[in-house]
Amino acid sequence: MTLKDQITEDMKTAMRARDADRLGTIRLLLAACKQKEVDERVVLDDAMVVAIVDKLIKQRKDSISQFAAAGRTDLVDKESAELKVLEAYLPARLGAEEIGAEVTRLMAEIATELGRAVGPGDMGKLMAAAKQRLAGQAEMSQVSAAVKQALSK
Repeated sequence: MTLKDQITEDMKTAMRARDADRLGTIRLLLAACKQKEVDERVVLDDAMVVAIVDKLIKQRKDSISQFAAAGRTDLVDKESAELKVLEAYLPARLGAEEIGAEVTRLMAEIATELGRAVGPGDMGKLMAAAKQRLAGQAEMSQVSAAVKQALSK
């Protein structure tokens, strides 16, 4: 069963349980998936659905910080509940040590490809490769920090 199918089944379960908050969040996710399919004329695979979930989670985190700064605890609670529902659709995330090890492997591969040592000027190449390999497995802000740290050595 694909991730999109699982989300659809969860929507049906939320409908049967009359769980309006969960249902609203799942419908939002399915609408974002459908929009991507229509805009790009593609059928979404699990990696693309995970990317959409990541994007929605990032939006929720930004909203939570903004609402907390404004003192709107009611909206913080609502966004936090949506965030919890969305996080259930993410695969297990890599830890900091695993991200660092993967960045080290990528640096070695890129150094071999370039025929020279990787330097700070190669951060774009390294991030592009890391984004492709670690999409859905790690938060890109953590990957970026690991890349910066590795390049500063």
